[in-house]
Amino acid sequence: MLSVFKSIPTHMDYKGQKLAEQIFQGVILVSAVIGFIYGLFIQQFGWTVYIMLAGFALSCLLTLPPWPVYRKNPLTWQPPLPETPGENREKPQENLKKKKHK
Repeated sequence: MLSVFKSIPTHMDYKGQKLAEQIFQGVILVSAVIGFIYGLFIQQFGWTVYIMLAGFALSCLLTLPPWPVYRKNPLTWQPPLPETPGENREKPQENLKKKKHK
């Protein structure tokens, strides 16, 4: 049963994240404008809130799951460098911190 959940992809690439953000903002903006206009027309602020909540729910449904459209541009990572046993493991920034100023 657990292997079924592990087989579900849970990542997005960077362009997919940008697309998801644009879709989220667009749906929220459109629902806000529609809700405001409709609420103003019928003089009921509650309908404005309901339409905004529906837009929020729709945008969450479209952007929160990692749909395949958000995974079209995967990154190709460089292979890791092999470690050599005599190599100094300190970072260059740590060497600068150890110097004492006079």
